[in-house]
Amino acid sequence: MRFETRVSATLDEAKAEKSFWGILVVDRETGETLYELNADKFFAPASNAKIVTTSLAFAMLGPEYKFRTTLETTGKIDAAGKLSGDLVLVGRGDPDLSNRVFPFAGKAEHDGPVEKILYEMADAAIAKGVKEIDGNVVADDSFYPYDPYPAGWNVGDLFFTYGAPVSAICFNDNTFTVEVSPGAAVGDPAVIAVQPAAALGSFTQTIVTSPAVDKPNFSVTRQPGTNFIFLRGMIPLGHTSMKLDLAMSDSTSITAQALKQVFEARGVHVDGTATVHHALSPEIYNDQDIVLGPAPTPPSPDTQVLAEHFSPTLLETARMTNKVSQNLHAELLLRAVAYAKKGFGVTDAGIWTEKDFLASIGVTDGDVLLEDGSGLSGNDLVTPRALVQVLRYDAQQAWGENYITTFPVAGIDGTLETRMTKSVAQGLISAKTGSLSHVRSMSGFATTLRGEKLVFSIFGNNNAQPGHEATNVIDAIGVAMVETLGAAPPVASSSGAKHATTSSAAKKRSKPTQ
Repeated sequence: MRFETRVSATLDEAKAEKSFWGILVVDRETGETLYELNADKFFAPASNAKIVTTSLAFAMLGPEYKFRTTLETTGKIDAAGKLSGDLVLVGRGDPDLSNRVFPFAGKAEHDGPVEKILYEMADAAIAKGVKEIDGNVVADDSFYPYDPYPAGWNVGDLFFTYGAPVSAICFNDNTFTVEVSPGAAVGDPAVIAVQPAAALGSFTQTIVTSPAVDKPNFSVTRQPGTNFIFLRGMIPLGHTSMKLDLAMSDSTSITAQALKQVFEARGVHVDGTATVHHALSPEIYNDQDIVLGPAPTPPSPDTQVLAEHFSPTLLETARMTNKVSQNLHAELLLRAVAYAKKGFGVTDAGIWTEKDFLASIGVTDGDVLLEDGSGLSGNDLVTPRALVQVLRYDAQQAWGENYITTFPVAGIDGTLETRMTKSVAQGLISAKTGSLSHVRSMSGFATTLRGEKLVFSIFGNNNAQPGHEATNVIDAIGVAMVETLGAAPPVASSSGAKHATTSSAAKKRSKPTQ
């Protein structure tokens, strides 16, 4: 068969032969297997784990689900506008307290300052009479117990944006941008600007101005203590400014400070400080809905909501999550499901709910072993068959077609924007990609040149560096799939009429067209 021959030739090349490969391609409607290789073996999925997480969120919460964030107080506002008491930002897991533009239109876009939503909420509170705050500005992320890093995350990932800490308050993706400009003379300290400005004190740095003939050079060192990130390096004299995106190490504290700065920028005096409210993790909990430990604090009957913000729909959140492979958003979706179904927004409770969900759709017990929602954990394992089963389930739901639109499209957008361009697969593959050291993956949906709809999963583990070689192998398999699979086209008769043919959606086929 042509596809099998193309796959074998691709995997026999030197760039692929030392790796471990798993492939499964099935007919989307009938589930008939068209090709398989190690389909029941375990592979590290990388970001293909987000397929399970976003499918779970759609099934448990629904595509119209929205997150709610409020600005609250139990204090009183007097006639002069003085609030006697704390002003509290209560987060409930909204992944997008940012200046991101929705709906996603091919690429991630931003509009306005990173504090945009904080300004909107502050303005709403001011409109209700707040002119002075005689208390603290509090960032309250206790809706989810404080547990910022899922099991299996590598310490080397934690200062990068893809390793941002998980919290019920997700301000600017819990990341900050450092803009570095050279000083006036060689040896001078570099000029540092930070967005959001509240993150300025959250890291330490030693960056100097070097001779103009040098090249910029930066490194990040992980260090114990409050300021986890130590940034050092040099920038040549006269060089244009450079930007570095990093993860916040204390995101809730930075959010509180940012909110305080926003009120002060609006002319509201704050007598107190910026502070946080965390919740401890449950002491004992298991998958039988037995939970011991501190329960979430119920709201006071004296609570007054001064402002509220609703997120985009879950459909839009999942679209951003899958298109650009946003790790933090996936972790928050898993915790949202955990809170909705188990009462505690912790990763373990999300994983338990996930196991029940997978069993309910026929995924073999033990074929999906995940420790997080994003796939960043090096301990995650799945089989290609399990992912294909999840994808076929998605396609069969009332929200299935909308769900498929959340995936990157080959040669068009997201993490597939620059892949399979100007090939027959461009625009015909919608798939979630995955990438870790020595791991590449791609799973999703395809339409062949002959019009047949497929579901597929491709994994390459134990890949040597550079990783782009494994990516090229996966893309070659994707192109071959679109080009060679599918029922034979109709054959014209001598009279000009076309003989009727039966597609694989209507009849069982033992193998793809040769």
